[in-house]
Amino acid sequence: MKLQTIRVEDAVGKVLSHDITKIVKGEFKGASFKKGRVINKKDIPELLKLGKENIYVLELEQGEVHEDEAGARLGAAVAGENTEWRGPKESRVNIYACCDGLLKINVPYLEALNELPDVILSTLLNNTVVKKGDLLAGTKVIPLMVQEQTLAEAEKICRKAGWLIKVIPFKAHKAGVVITGNEVCKKRIRDAFGPVITEKVEAFGSSVMSVEYVPDDRDEIREKIIQMADGGAEIIFVTGGMSVDPDDVTPKAIRLTGAVVEKYGAPALPGAMFMLAYLGDVPVLGIPACGMFFKTTIVDLLLPRLLADEKIRGSDIVALAHGGLCRLCDPCRFPNCTFGKGTK
Repeated sequence: MKLQTIRVEDAVGKVLSHDITKIVKGEFKGASFKKGRVINKKDIPELLKLGKENIYVLELEQGEVHEDEAGARLGAAVAGENTEWRGPKESRVNIYACCDGLLKINVPYLEALNELPDVILSTLLNNTVVKKGDLLAGTKVIPLMVQEQTLAEAEKICRKAGWLIKVIPFKAHKAGVVITGNEVCKKRIRDAFGPVITEKVEAFGSSVMSVEYVPDDRDEIREKIIQMADGGAEIIFVTGGMSVDPDDVTPKAIRLTGAVVEKYGAPALPGAMFMLAYLGDVPVLGIPACGMFFKTTIVDLLLPRLLADEKIRGSDIVALAHGGLCRLCDPCRFPNCTFGKGTK
């Protein structure tokens, strides 16, 4: 790259090779003069106010790529399923969601791309719930130009990854809810679990097909879970009876259905006594009492992934340990907080 330095006063008739940014605190940040502009006499005082006493004219050499072209190529390489890129603006290209869904980031390849010289890609966290139009990521090169070899390596990393950024739409599921407990079944107290689970499920476009009440009897709980699965439930919530008290038989009942338990006990608070099992392809969630009393629990971390048809393994639940401690803020700011945000 060849740069020619010209005094602003001598720049009339010259063409800018890059944007010149203006920042007014709390009011404006953007390009006051854009690349390609032909400088005239009226521009000189404003350029001097912006601290520009010299204008730089850029001449690319063989094997070099201008920042705007590089940004566009990066945007095209990293924008995956249900995303789109826009720009460049001030050499930056942004990636946006094309639909509501679950954001997935291929973190190892994201890190590999950022290890390249002069290239950056910054994203939201993996497994973030996003809306159509949300900003997901931004990418650019640092200098005014970048080596073609570097840019080609970035594109190669994206091809090798298969995908780097994508949004998985939520799919409408039919949910079944089994409310356990003698006190609820015998109507000694009003059920508080059903409305909570229903609200969470419906927030993602799914529906609750039935809510059933059973006593603390492992065989009855087992039968009700199996009936729901046979009746078309695509996800089943079993609430209550998840602790180690003698009367709490829900974990045993879930196992008796023949479901394969991925994890009982989760490094997330609230949610330590949570269980996830699969009865065939149907996820069965054992929800402890915290799911009724706390606004945000482990359910809020895993439910979006399940409704995006992701198969969650025990190792995924173990990974919640880093960031799995809720601060119990008042008021609750989830998901704009640290809860569940430490995992890759």
